Amino acid sequence: MPLVEIASVTKRYGSLTVLDDVSLNVEPGEIIAVIGRSGSGKSTLLRCINGLEPIQSGRIVVDGESVGDKATDLRRLRQRVGIVFQSYNLFPHLSVSRNITLAPTITKGMSEAAAREIARDVLQRVGLEDKIDAYPDQLSGGQQQRVAIARSLAMQPKLMLFDEITSALDPELTGEVLKVLEDMARSGMTMILVTHEIGFARRFGSRVVFMHAGRIWEEGRADTTLAAPRTAELETFLGAVLH
Repeated sequence: MPLVEIASVTKRYGSLTVLDDVSLNVEPGEIIAVIGRSGSGKSTLLRCINGLEPIQSGRIVVDGESVGDKATDLRRLRQRVGIVFQSYNLFPHLSVSRNITLAPTITKGMSEAAAREIARDVLQRVGLEDKIDAYPDQLSGGQQQRVAIARSLAMQPKLMLFDEITSALDPELTGEVLKVLEDMARSGMTMILVTHEIGFARRFGSRVVFMHAGRIWEEGRADTTLAAPRTAELETFLGAVLH
């Protein structure tokens, strides 16, 4: 059974159709790299998977639960679906430790001590254990993004969604964050990434999904699809981002 099932999804903002009959299944352990121009529907698709945006038609099922169903407890579902955005969204007045322990203590009723142990563990995974008592303004952009990833990992999700998480970072900081994603890929985490990092998509993506005009225009194995585009639209896009 797929971990994520997206079937004939349409999403509109007023008269503007942002997702147009989109279907995609994601198996456990897969890494799906979603690429495409700005405005092609990539980020909206992630937000719909997490229930942050309602859809007009079709269905999205995550870990056996229908995202749009009124009976589905979205707060509980989101404990299993982590999402990390381009802007880190850390609480500036809270320490790194408290940024990470807040959700486990509130939503899972975990003790402060147990949550701090988890915070230490996930910070170790992103290479920032020594920053556990620092505050966000004492960290670089790359470090803040890695803390945001650690915060999601602390909830022990089955699925991670990443929305252009390196686009605001310079190349050196991007490298720091991609290394964390590489480690997560090797650990078997199921991931859907909206990204312009074509090199990462080629090396670690199980599949690449190219979105254009609100539709899935091309989809296939990452290495073969990126090496030999079947459509002029993907060829043009790759030419623009790789040169």
